[in-house]
Amino acid sequence: MAEITLPQLGETVTEGTITKWFKKVGDTVALDEPLFEVSTDKVDTEVPSPISGELTEIRVAEGDTVPVGTVIAVVGDASSAPASAASAAVVPSTLASSNVSESTPASATGSSGTSTVLSPVVRKLIAENNLNAASITGTGPGGRITRDDVLAAISRGGATTAAPAPAAVASAPAASAPQRAAAPKVVAGARDEVVALSKIRQATGAHMVASKAISPHVLSVVEVDYANVDVTRLRVKEEFKTQEGFSLTYLPFIARAVVDALADFPHMNSSLGDNELIVHRYVDLGIAVDLDYQGLLVPVVRDAEGKRLRALSREINDLATRTRSRHLSPDEISGGTFTISNNGSAGSVLTMPVINQPQVAILSTDAISKKPVVIEVPGFSESIAIHPVGNLAMAWDHRAFDGAYAAGFLSRVKLILETRDWSSEV
Repeated sequence: MAEITLPQLGETVTEGTITKWFKKVGDTVALDEPLFEVSTDKVDTEVPSPISGELTEIRVAEGDTVPVGTVIAVVGDASSAPASAASAAVVPSTLASSNVSESTPASATGSSGTSTVLSPVVRKLIAENNLNAASITGTGPGGRITRDDVLAAISRGGATTAAPAPAAVASAPAASAPQRAAAPKVVAGARDEVVALSKIRQATGAHMVASKAISPHVLSVVEVDYANVDVTRLRVKEEFKTQEGFSLTYLPFIARAVVDALADFPHMNSSLGDNELIVHRYVDLGIAVDLDYQGLLVPVVRDAEGKRLRALSREINDLATRTRSRHLSPDEISGGTFTISNNGSAGSVLTMPVINQPQVAILSTDAISKKPVVIEVPGFSESIAIHPVGNLAMAWDHRAFDGAYAAGFLSRVKLILETRDWSSEV
């Protein structure tokens, strides 16, 4: 007999919600065969069985949230499994967590005076979004409020408590925070189709709503002429694809320019703390990846400041490939310090992205297309040529710096792209 515990799914992950069992009691499970699906505050992932045998017990039901290390199932030798194993019952969530003392979800009392059992993830979501737990209807076992219940409340506008007043600027008195208006309730009619929001869609929506509420977003845009990049990119693209197995796009050039510009404008690579700016002396570069229109994940290139163009190309391609096939670990999509959203690959001309909290800026790379541009010709004054041109649009947090600083950063990225000799990096 072997006990199956909830594994550590990243160094910052403390608990997980069992969202699906792929096997039932009495089934035979093979080594490395998917056994269950778990959802954390970072990622949803399938977990393979660490042992082969017969599933004799399931101790945590679907929908229950338990701490890392909790015994969630028991697998025994197929030959020694008891005949009555198939009728073994799932242990209720209250029993499954009864042996984890301090890690057991605490109860919170809402404004109505009723006591509600909340997991740490749920408590965190409620606190971060200033929600009133008593006004959220729980759909989990025994009426427990699940993470999905909170995300649904956020997407509806939430039933909020009084939001904290914003910090004062200089000596000006703090204004009272406006109450969030509830969205009008929509009921599907006979001609409508109801499409349930996936967990990743709900989580993304909640994160975006929170980000817009937290950060005063401002948009700055520069237009970049990529003719200089193409001098190198077009010359080496066939050889590069043969050597690396994937195409050399504009994205790695932009990423490399961003990393170098962050060294000159370090406040762009920071997070806001309690009346302080925490400037990161390293660049963990997030690259937003589309999941076939079903949502976004942002895998992170660690220590990007130490990687040249070819190394960045390899890592961006590897992370994007594994993101789409859902083969990322939770740690690979957490802890970024600056994010690039590559909307241009889908044809976008100008995009205002939403800041990936707790970062202070996010850059959108929009479509690059051929346009007439004015160029200087040696021996002449000016002329018109056809060059590849595209916008770089950046949303930034006005609390962290002002427009001149943001514009200076974008101008530096533009200058690097338009003047650097890229041949040495490929």
